[in-house]
Amino acid sequence: MQYADFKPDFPTETISEGRVKVVVPKLKAYRNMPCDYAPSKAPVFYNPVMELNRDLAVLALRAYQRLTNRKLEVCEPLTACGLRGIRFAAEVKGIENVVVSDINERAFKIAQHNVALNGLADKVEVRKEEANYLLSGYSAPQRRFDFVDIDPFGSPAPFIDSAVRALRDGGLLAVTATDMAPLCGVHPHACIRKYGGKPLRTEYCHELAARLVAGSLATTAAKHDLAIMPVFSHQSEHYVRVYATAKYGAKNADQSLKNMGYVLHCFKCLHRETVIGALSKQLPNECVECGSTLSVGGPMWVGKLFDHEFVTTMKHEAQIHPLRLSGNLMKMLATAEYEADAPSTYYVVDKVSDAMNLPVPSVKNVIASLRKDGEMAVQTIFHTRGLRSAASAEKIRETIAALAR
Repeated sequence: MQYADFKPDFPTETISEGRVKVVVPKLKAYRNMPCDYAPSKAPVFYNPVMELNRDLAVLALRAYQRLTNRKLEVCEPLTACGLRGIRFAAEVKGIENVVVSDINERAFKIAQHNVALNGLADKVEVRKEEANYLLSGYSAPQRRFDFVDIDPFGSPAPFIDSAVRALRDGGLLAVTATDMAPLCGVHPHACIRKYGGKPLRTEYCHELAARLVAGSLATTAAKHDLAIMPVFSHQSEHYVRVYATAKYGAKNADQSLKNMGYVLHCFKCLHRETVIGALSKQLPNECVECGSTLSVGGPMWVGKLFDHEFVTTMKHEAQIHPLRLSGNLMKMLATAEYEADAPSTYYVVDKVSDAMNLPVPSVKNVIASLRKDGEMAVQTIFHTRGLRSAASAEKIRETIAALAR
């Protein structure tokens, strides 16, 4: 299709993002009420707020290409207007082929147009197929992708099985989940159905959401003798995102599942603990700090959510190839770099202060005070007011109380 022949039957506009220009739905035309969520009302989905998500995806793929040093076959099976896949082809070195697809006829046509508009028809193949059908067609060993990006409107659960089967040995998988209400404990039964684990409504629920998604990836992949290892994760207002590498082999899958476990939380004193590799063990039900009954979340991934080398490489790519949102990206990646080896879960200073009826000190002051006392403490990418530390909940409370005084 020549892009000059493209005549959409709905309002559109041309936008620039990264190094590309694409035609997208004109969202103002679909916002009749202040509460209207225009991206879901438009004939083809497009969300400008997800630019940060797409920027990080580009950086992650650049980092992966740099670390593997090979030509890449990429798939984005839920492409909508094609923006993400087109950016991969235009902004990542070593891309051999990108397959983008959408079952929506209008999305298919606008994606074709945008590929032609950017002169990438030799590198980006546009398909009109259902995502699982498309991915299943690439499950044979010689047809699999180096990178699969699952970015749905809602839960990624329906696509996880076909996505892991379409991933080559050593490949990279990215998964977005926007169904935060189930993942953060508002609808626990829905979370158990979709992700196989019980959520907790805690101040660190966004991290638990990422861990539940990673746990679903690990258990689904293990059915196919495939191990996954998260290398980067992040959260925004309405979604969590997990990047994980894959490795074939039954023993590797068994080893990966040892990172499954539970998070135990005390809602009285805010104590929390992680029980790893405990799928068949008796879990403690009494808080070691105050004796209250512990609430249990899981099973979920309780291993690392970041790989230090991968995050450092992403940060390097952000420095040598700046993007429009580079300031935000660098801050996020620097934080992730520090917390890559930090303990699971984080404390939110405001939550602890409120529980004790005390003024809220700055996060930096709390971290500095903990470090002065010999405790490890770092900020977290999951919450601007959060900190990770191996210190006990009692020590955290004492530190905040001392600063408040």
